[in-house]
Amino acid sequence: MSTGGWILIAVVVLLAVFGITIYNRLVALRNRFKNGFAQIDVQLKRRYDLIPNLVEAAKGYIQHERGTLEAVTAARGAAVSASQRAAGAPGDPAAMQGLAQAEGALGGALGRLMAVFEAYPDLKANQNVLALQEELSSTENKIAFARQAYNDSVMQYNTTRESFPDNLLAGFFGFTQAELLQATESAAERQAPKVSFK
Repeated sequence: MSTGGWILIAVVVLLAVFGITIYNRLVALRNRFKNGFAQIDVQLKRRYDLIPNLVEAAKGYIQHERGTLEAVTAARGAAVSASQRAAGAPGDPAAMQGLAQAEGALGGALGRLMAVFEAYPDLKANQNVLALQEELSSTENKIAFARQAYNDSVMQYNTTRESFPDNLLAGFFGFTQAELLQATESAAERQAPKVSFK
């Protein structure tokens, strides 16, 4: 075989190794953000399991606030459905946006429920309700951390996918852009609640 033939073989081998390296890097990054979403999903399921207990504990105290309790229950159902769709396709733009909207609605309903709790001193003092609120608050913090880790993984994946030379092969291998999981609250909902000790 001539020198030119060996050079051609070496170039083909180098290009193959180059392609395999890019493919494996993209697979690793995609798996990292999928794992990140799985961590969010675990915490969301925990939160969804806590909400019915909180609603049940509150029912005996706030009979005439039925609309608030029903809104929380309906928002929880919508969020569970959105979470299941998102778990089936982590990173999919439509699934992530649907989950963010459902989570925003659930957060708003829970906020209204917590505001109702403030109006009922007996409910605020109930140890079961206090324990559930504390557990829900802890879960919210875990969700926030898991969301941040997921978004960091998605950003790294998207950046690598869009960077040269990875972008040359990403589309060919079917690596599509992943969607960040963003909050959908309005500016008013993002403001910290006012606390007053009277």
